[in-house]
Amino acid sequence: MAQLSSDQFAFGGGLLSIDDALARVNCDLVPVAQTQILPLLDAEGRILAGDVVAGYDLPPFFNSAVDGYAVRFADLLKQGETVLPVAGRVAAGALAGCSIGQGEAVRIFTGAPMPDGSDTVFMQEDARREGDKVVLPRGLKPGANSRPAGEDLAKGSVALHDGQLVTPEALALAAALGLTDLSVRRKVRVAVFSTGDEIVSPGNPLGPAQLFDSNRFMLQSLLRRLGAEVTDLGILGDDQAVVARALAEAAQGHDLILTSGGVSTGEEDHVKAAVEQVGTLALWRLAIKPGRPVAMGVIPASGGEAAAFIGLPGNPVAVFVTFANIVRPFLAALGGGRPQAPLALPVRSAFDYRKKEGRREYVRVQLNRAADGVVEAQKHPREGAGIITSLTETDGLVELPESVTQIQAGEMVGFLAYALLR
Repeated sequence: MAQLSSDQFAFGGGLLSIDDALARVNCDLVPVAQTQILPLLDAEGRILAGDVVAGYDLPPFFNSAVDGYAVRFADLLKQGETVLPVAGRVAAGALAGCSIGQGEAVRIFTGAPMPDGSDTVFMQEDARREGDKVVLPRGLKPGANSRPAGEDLAKGSVALHDGQLVTPEALALAAALGLTDLSVRRKVRVAVFSTGDEIVSPGNPLGPAQLFDSNRFMLQSLLRRLGAEVTDLGILGDDQAVVARALAEAAQGHDLILTSGGVSTGEEDHVKAAVEQVGTLALWRLAIKPGRPVAMGVIPASGGEAAAFIGLPGNPVAVFVTFANIVRPFLAALGGGRPQAPLALPVRSAFDYRKKEGRREYVRVQLNRAADGVVEAQKHPREGAGIITSLTETDGLVELPESVTQIQAGEMVGFLAYALLR
């Protein structure tokens, strides 16, 4: 498991900003150490364990970038067209088999090696063939339409970096270097449960004062999208002893315990007390809306190891927002990745809004294109943190920084698409 200490979570002040919270959490966090060697396709979505170094130049030889005619730039006339005899032909996958003489051209195809002495390629659509000669226009630059050896990567350079997410593009680069497998960190192991006597799992009878649990399913889906190995511990009732026992058991073999509900200060919120009973907790009241009650701590496990604990609010929208802002970057760091804040794109606000200074707020919005062609953000008509349809009927969140107290329709605001937060 990752190395964690209670000092990383310690905080005794009031509301904590998201940036300060992440700085404290990620400080000196040692990620999971175990690695695996996986075939390329199985490594997709995992975190690289160590740099991938190019074993040779990419491309490995000087070649043509287009179908056309290879020439020596020195043979081209500065004024008017240049007419050169076509002295040979080189196809992709074949050895050049020839060198180019002074005042000659060679018919060449994309990916074919450049004939010795040639340095520039004319695209076939820019050239005019006349029998055994080719007519070439003026204006081409030296080296045009050619790809030198090592243009993409030089031998010995780092192609992929330790902690990098293995994406389809990364797989393409690894394959281009001739690799058949990659070393990746093992998946972060996360235990998930919901709390509360008022919720039941779908498929079970619903009592007159109960709701079906939605948070546990959203969290598991979000975690799996991020490559975590998830254990579903179901729903725990409002009983401190039951929650404490479940936390202690989940700390064995898991890197993170993630819960929803029960982390406020009400009489029936037992998670805080349960964490303090079996581990160390600092109740981080984040300066964020929706989602202020977020608890973080450490639950010790056998062998001197520990599992991180994050307790999220109970309302589904608050769960989504706090997951995106806290759990997502923490999970990346825990897994050996490099957390990066998503880039908010500018859109025009189609609504007025007021907020408190010192608190970061996230407004659910739908994007539309206005009559003048500018993309506008329209606020969802219902703001409640328990309204799940406010997530399914919108495209993302407008992020309002701590220093902002109001916005007016027509102002530019920062938009975060849901695709960037999952």
